[in-house]
Amino acid sequence: MVDDFKSRGGSPWGSPPGGGGNGSGRGPTPPDIEEIIKKIQKTINDILPGGSSGGAKSIVVGIVILGFIWLASGLYRVLPDEQGVVLRFGKFVKTTQPGLNYHIPFPVESVQTPKVTKVNRMDIGFRSERDTGFTSGGVADVPEESLMLTGDENIVNIDFSVFWVIKDAGKFLFKIQDPQGTVKAAAETAMREVIAKSKIQPILTEGRAKIELETQEIIQSILDEYNSGIQITQVQTQKADPPDQVIDAFRDVQAARADMERSKNEAEAYANDVIPRARGEAQKILQAAEAYKKEVVAKAEGEASRFVSIYNEYAKAKQVTQERMYLETMEKVLADIDKVIIDKNSGSGVVPYLPLPELKKGKSN
Repeated sequence: MVDDFKSRGGSPWGSPPGGGGNGSGRGPTPPDIEEIIKKIQKTINDILPGGSSGGAKSIVVGIVILGFIWLASGLYRVLPDEQGVVLRFGKFVKTTQPGLNYHIPFPVESVQTPKVTKVNRMDIGFRSERDTGFTSGGVADVPEESLMLTGDENIVNIDFSVFWVIKDAGKFLFKIQDPQGTVKAAAETAMREVIAKSKIQPILTEGRAKIELETQEIIQSILDEYNSGIQITQVQTQKADPPDQVIDAFRDVQAARADMERSKNEAEAYANDVIPRARGEAQKILQAAEAYKKEVVAKAEGEASRFVSIYNEYAKAKQVTQERMYLETMEKVLADIDKVIIDKNSGSGVVPYLPLPELKKGKSN
């Protein structure tokens, strides 16, 4: 029987088509089948040296078939959204990428294929319908997680969600015992650290984006220290309010601040309208005063110059100057007065009366 097998190349069926070790043509090459068959033949010859050749042949064929099945069981496929994690006697050996792969069959090696593209969500400070299993559609608050102390010694009730994926399946499966609990603890710790350095007003208004980014960075650094194989993709704030016990008073304060801001804006608008007009009026008065000043000074300088010139003429000819000044003065004084001249030295028969205004009227007519 052994000679018969050897005459066919050491295999009951001869060489397999394609020449592959396991006939698949894919994956790592399994142990040499020819060598295994030769060893099986030798063992059978030792056990049944004079036995029936037909029975021995059936045993060998069965063993060979079982060997092929065992070797073929090492083939496995990793889907595009998975990573393969190969374990040898329960110890992590390596990770494999999507596609057709091969490992030493059970019980030597085994494979796990966790989903690495699925986005997981962890809620902190509240439990939604997805977490509680209730169908009421409500959200249950968890005060021991959501109440945090701010940097200005206020308390804020903040709910947020952390989204994460697996970036290294080997570390994820064997470096941390409770991935969900680890992410939750790291997220709560990071958020409390960021809130403790922030004031309550930015937390409730425009500072949420900055808080989310800082929290994500701290969570990732903690998980990297644990070699968790987890990647944080997003931190999303769901709610940030004062505690329920004081939220009404806080809203009243916010409304009062809004009224204060509105009144302040109205006052600034009024000031922006009145102050420029007042400044314009003041500038106008200053310019008018400056013009009056220049006019008075110029007139005074002119009068002084005129006086000096008259004085110089008076010093040269006192009698003539006095007479001229007298006549000019009388001309100004008597210019708008009705005048009648009476000559007391006139002779008899002559009326000593000269009606000058009447004469002017006659000339004008």
